[in-house]
This record gives sequence, structure tokens and C-alpha cells, in this order.
Amino acid sequence: MAKYSFEFKKQVIMAYENQEGGYESLAKKYGIPSLTTVKTWHKSYKEFGDDGLVRSRENKSYPFDFKLSVVELYLTTEISYQELALKMGINNPSLITRWVNDFRIAGPAALREKSKGRRPKMAKPEKIDHTDDHGAYLKQLEDENLKLRIEVAYLKELRRLRLEEEAQNKEQEVSATSGDLFQLKDILAVLKFPKATYMYWQKRFDKENPDKEIEEKILEIRDEHKDFGYRRILGELRKAGWHVNKKKVQRLVQKLGLQVKSYTRKSRKYSSYKGIVGRICKNWVKRRFNTNIVHQKITTDTTEFKYYTFDSNGKLITKKLYLDPFLDMFNGEILSYSITKTPSAEGIMAALNEAIEVTNDCKFRRTFHSDRGWAYQMKRYSRTLKENRIFQSMTRKGNCLDNSVMENFFGLLKQEIYYGNTFYSFDELKLAIENFIDYYNNKRTKQKLGYFSPVEYRLKYLAA
Repeated sequence: MAKYSFEFKKQVIMAYENQEGGYESLAKKYGIPSLTTVKTWHKSYKEFGDDGLVRSRENKSYPFDFKLSVVELYLTTEISYQELALKMGINNPSLITRWVNDFRIAGPAALREKSKGRRPKMAKPEKIDHTDDHGAYLKQLEDENLKLRIEVAYLKELRRLRLEEEAQNKEQEVSATSGDLFQLKDILAVLKFPKATYMYWQKRFDKENPDKEIEEKILEIRDEHKDFGYRRILGELRKAGWHVNKKKVQRLVQKLGLQVKSYTRKSRKYSSYKGIVGRICKNWVKRRFNTNIVHQKITTDTTEFKYYTFDSNGKLITKKLYLDPFLDMFNGEILSYSITKTPSAEGIMAALNEAIEVTNDCKFRRTFHSDRGWAYQMKRYSRTLKENRIFQSMTRKGNCLDNSVMENFFGLLKQEIYYGNTFYSFDELKLAIENFIDYYNNKRTKQKLGYFSPVEYRLKYLAA
């Protein structure tokens, strides 16, 4: 059933003819979603009269020549489906849409009238007439033999391609399945495959890859930055002068199989909280992690790593390593850090003193933020901050979100170098952490920093 009746359409068209309004005002008046609909009705009425407003229910069939001429007219001109339907006297423009789509997929053969009725389950082989002369009999046998050979070779090739696809990640040589060569017309005839479709795909297979140069650049970036997703790859491309759309980079990354798979959910097990063992400070930061002043807001925390070693009896034992970094909230840069075999006050104080020295160039009073770990409640730690006129800030009890900037860095560090890897010595794990921190500060770009690394962003800001 049509959405709008003939009477309704005629009423709208008569209102337009009587100059009661334009296409847009009449569409609003009669509750029609689009003014284009009114415009189309008017064109149909002008061209065909009342018949143009009635959608034909007749299952009309069109000859092959007519269909082909309509399709060729559409493809060789800039006329729309609707205008072409009006011009050719077709009440249903969607028919032209279907003809054009079929023609593009399977060529002119798709426009021919299809045979009606149920398809036969299996084509019956032609009967060989033994009463004919000997030459005709041999010709018939040769044709049947050629058909069967093509079918066998085709099935063998399908099987070879399937096996080759299953073993695409294995190095192996796949030999040709058949040494028989057939003419293209014979193969297409047996398979009932349109030649236009064959030629279309042949051109596509022979076409050079237009994205070859950018794919090589993407692979080069991933060789240097193994955990860069498509967003940071996009940033590197734009820094190198490439003007490319984000969705295209995402599509190429997926095509090349370069999606980052190192990030999984892991829990942080080490807790430095031992209750109230010293001075508890107010939370001055209050999750206001953003600042436009270099070295003004600094945060710190302690995290734990495991590595494995063998004792004198050859038994595998687990040992631990502790990292105490100090991070600038302005750009996420690691200013100082200490790596120790046990949670020690000496390591934390050494990293603290280095961070204070690095941030002495700040013209405003600084704030050092942390959780309520035992080391940050020490009188020695608090006194050092007070002597340097630095505010001390602490998170609320049991609330890691108050120090989410530091937790985020620990997550990046562990996902990119720790999870999925096994370390068998303190020095090996320490070197991996030191290399990552250097890479993080100087090379690892961030989207929120305009695809600059923390150090690059700081230098760019100070130079402005």
C-alpha cells in the first residue's frame, strides 16, 4: 500500500498550481517530511498527468534492449534516476536503480529476462547420438571431455586456494594443480560466469596499490614505536607532513594487522599504605590535574615489579623491584625516579631531592602530591618539602582516583614493557624501565599534547 493516496497527492499538486504556497511551505502544511517529495509529484504530474501520481501495481516487464538503453543513458549522462524515469515513462525509479546495479556487477547479461520456475538440481548431461556419422560423434565426445576437464580443474583450484588460505602463515610451496590450459571463453561458458565481471575483477587485481607509500611509512613508525595505535600514528604522519584522514589511517592499520594488543586489564597489587604512621596532609589538588605552569604541580607514587632468579640449589624464586617516580602534571614528564630492591626511604628521598632541584625554576609556589603511603608521612619527607616552601598534598584514604595521573603512567609502563614479558635479573628489569622512561619523555607522543612528546611539548611551550 502506498504511503500517500492519489487523492492526497492531487490535493497537494492542486494547491501548488493554485499558488497557495511553494514546495517547502506545502510540505510543512500537509505534514510531508521532505519538499523533494512534493517536487517529484509535481514533475510527474506535469509529465504524465494523473497517471504520474499513481504508482503502477502492474508487474510490467521490459525488453532487454530497452533496459540496456536506459542503463547506458544513465551511465553516460548526469541525469538522476527520477528524471530518467520521467523521461522514459517508468513510474517506478527504483527499477532503474536495480538495473544499473545489476549491470555494474554482472554486465549486460544481468538485464536479460530470467527463466521462471524452480532450478534443476543437476544439469543433465547431453545424450550422445551414436547414429550420427563418426566425425560428429567424436566432436561431441571432445566437447563433453573439455567441459568435464574444466570442471575438475576448477574444483581443484578452489581446493588449492582454500588450503593456501588456511596455511597463509606457514612457509610452504604450493604447486600448480593442473597443467591443462583452457581458453577463456570455454571456462566462462562452463562456469556461466559473465565476461564483464571477469574483466572488472581482472583490472582490480592488476591495479597498483595507491596506498603503498603511506603503508611503508606506517610500518616504519611501528618499527620504532611498537605500541602506537592509529591515533598516534596519525600524529606522527602529520608531523612528517602527510595530509591524511584519520579513518584512512585506521583502515590501513587494520589492513596491515597492526592493532595494539599489549593492553589488557591488570591489577596493581602493591600498596604502600600502612595506616597513619606520621603526618596526614590535606588534598590540595582535588583532582585538578591540569595546569599551564611548568613544574608547579608534581605527583608521585610507588609501584612494584616482579622478576625471577635461581638460588644456589637451582630453585626458581621470585624477587621484587620498586619504582618511585616524580611526574610533572603540566606535560606528564618524569622528572626523577629511583629504582630499589625494597621499598626504602633512601630511594624516595633521593628522587625527591632531585625533583626539587629540577623544579626550582618555577616562579610560583609548588605542590607535591602523593597518596598516604608510609614514606610520604615521614617527618623527613614533610620537613624537606617545608624547608623548600612546597605545599604537600595527599589523596583521600583508599581513593586511587585522586592520584589517577600517576596511576595512568604506571598502567602505560606495565602494559608496554612488563605484562607478557618475563625478567630473570634485577639489572635486566631495571634497564627496561630506564629505557622506557627515556622513550616516554622524549619520543612517545600524546594526543592531548598535540602529538608531541612531554619534553618536546615543554620546550615548545617555553619557546613560545
